[in-house]
Amino acid sequence: MIRTVAVEGYRSLRDLKLPLGQLNVITGANGSGKSSVYRSLRLLADVAQNEIIASLAREGGLPSTFWAGPETIARGVRQGTYAVEGLASQKVASLKLGFGGDSYGYSIDLGYPQPLKPPLATMFKLDPHVKRECVWHGPTYRKASALVDRRNNFVWLSTTRDEEPVMLTQHLSDTDSMLASVADPQRAPEMLAVREAVRRWRFYDHFRTDSESPTRTAQIGTFTPVLHHDGSNLAAALQTIIEVRSDEALGKTIEDAFPGSRLHVEEQNGRFELQLQQHGLLRPLSAAELSDGTLRYLLWTAALLTPRPPELMVLNEPETSLHPDLLPALARLIIAAANETQIVVVSHAQSLIDALTVESVCTRLHLLKAFGETTLEGSNLFNAPKWSWPAR
Repeated sequence: MIRTVAVEGYRSLRDLKLPLGQLNVITGANGSGKSSVYRSLRLLADVAQNEIIASLAREGGLPSTFWAGPETIARGVRQGTYAVEGLASQKVASLKLGFGGDSYGYSIDLGYPQPLKPPLATMFKLDPHVKRECVWHGPTYRKASALVDRRNNFVWLSTTRDEEPVMLTQHLSDTDSMLASVADPQRAPEMLAVREAVRRWRFYDHFRTDSESPTRTAQIGTFTPVLHHDGSNLAAALQTIIEVRSDEALGKTIEDAFPGSRLHVEEQNGRFELQLQQHGLLRPLSAAELSDGTLRYLLWTAALLTPRPPELMVLNEPETSLHPDLLPALARLIIAAANETQIVVVSHAQSLIDALTVESVCTRLHLLKAFGETTLEGSNLFNAPKWSWPAR
């Protein structure tokens, strides 16, 4: 399980460390930084796919993702005595992302490339370069716990104190992550374990339920233990749950949300179509006829009842388009899923938050924003998670 997520220099997350439990709810006012936390987790997942450079480009490039405030915020500024003013920069531009878990931890440090003079000058001078990467044992980085270490283009396998470090490669591209690019299961099995775990993280964010959504039309059905991020294979995913799970979880979930209703999947020429028989109706309704809220609830059902749970599942505002009466049932579904996988929920809905935080296993992370900086409510020097970044 991931114990700590740390972000430094990303948008409003100047220096944020979040302690995580089995079930986590991230709350806060609009603009407090919830979306930045969600996107930073997505960026960490993109590292394992070697797509973080492209993801940052879609956000406007590295300059637009950097913390926009001053390097330090003096006490007088926080008290309102002095105006916010930028001083000469004392640190190098850096975007740091990392997490620490029960078994392994990982961090990446991104920055600008070294300036080059003609004829070596390049127009790609704003492309993020990987300056430092590290995989270590345990939740917190220490030099003694490092397993695989990367500085610029060199990747080393850490060894005992009396042995010389083993070089895995010295030609890694500045824009490639070692986590995605270096494969040595014999000498560095830990890096392979971290990469595969991160690649299995799942993110679900605002399913489409409009009239043109692929979830409303019949689709070719294949065995589907994992719902696609856009929900396009909904019918196949629900049929897989029906056939694979022996606990009748799907039927109980439907009954909890829509009493007296039954769900089944029809197959015609290999195409699967969703059918929901509701109490009081003479015929079942297809996905094309369902309301946005009902269809969205079925999408969350397919995501959370997956027969193949990941190490981490992140749900961004699952209450969207749902009637408040459905939120308690959704909360019970999320709590049940948290028995199989670590879950992070980003939510605005107070009724959903209340229903989730009733459980003792739920960790509530309430974000605040002051002087443009996102902070965790109640966090201070004494109770913040232990964390240290590998130096460049």
